[in-house]
Amino acid sequence: MASKVATTGMWVTDECKKSFMEMKWIRYIVFKIGEKSRMVTVDKVGGSSKSYDDLTALLPIDDCRYAVFDFDFVTVDKCLKSKLFFVARLVVFLLL
Repeated sequence: MASKVATTGMWVTDECKKSFMEMKWIRYIVFKIGEKSRMVTVDKVGGSSKSYDDLTALLPIDDCRYAVFDFDFVTVDKCLKSKLFFVARLVVFLLL
C-alpha cells in the first residue's frame, strides 16, 4: 500500500514510512523515485554500525537518490545527541 503526497503526485510506500519510524535502530535509509511510477521506495538501509562514508560509497554516480542519515555526536557538555540529516544526490545532465 502506498500513500499519495497530495501536492506532487508522488506515492510513498509503507516500507518508506516504516523504515523512517525505525531510525532509532538504523543509521541511514536511501530512497529512490521510480521514473515512470513516481513512487518513492526504499533502496537501501544501513545498520547502526554503518557510517556516513558507508552511505556515500553506495550512492550511484549516474542516478538520483535521497537519504536520511542519523548523525550521533557528543556536545561540549559530554551529552550524547543525535540529528537527522537529509541528503540529496542529484544528477544533472547537460545537453550540448
